[in-house]
Amino acid sequence: MEAKITSEQCKMARAGLGLGVRELAELAKVSTNTVTRFERGEELKPRTIDALQSALESAGVEFIPENGGGAGVRMKR
Repeated sequence: MEAKITSEQCKMARAGLGLGVRELAELAKVSTNTVTRFERGEELKPRTIDALQSALESAGVEFIPENGGGAGVRMKR
């Protein structure tokens, strides 16, 4: 299993896609409160983070793992 996304990556991905908290929550089938809690840095269940990550990847984001330069986000071509 690949590494889980960070709260910072979630915020960057959402901004890059132009998604609000509500839109991401709808795509990931979680509550808006769950997205907000994750982005504040609260710990969530791994399957919830997977749902957020999958929704963002399906919407067109690619997550870049920590490789010495910091974890990041880029838009898929």
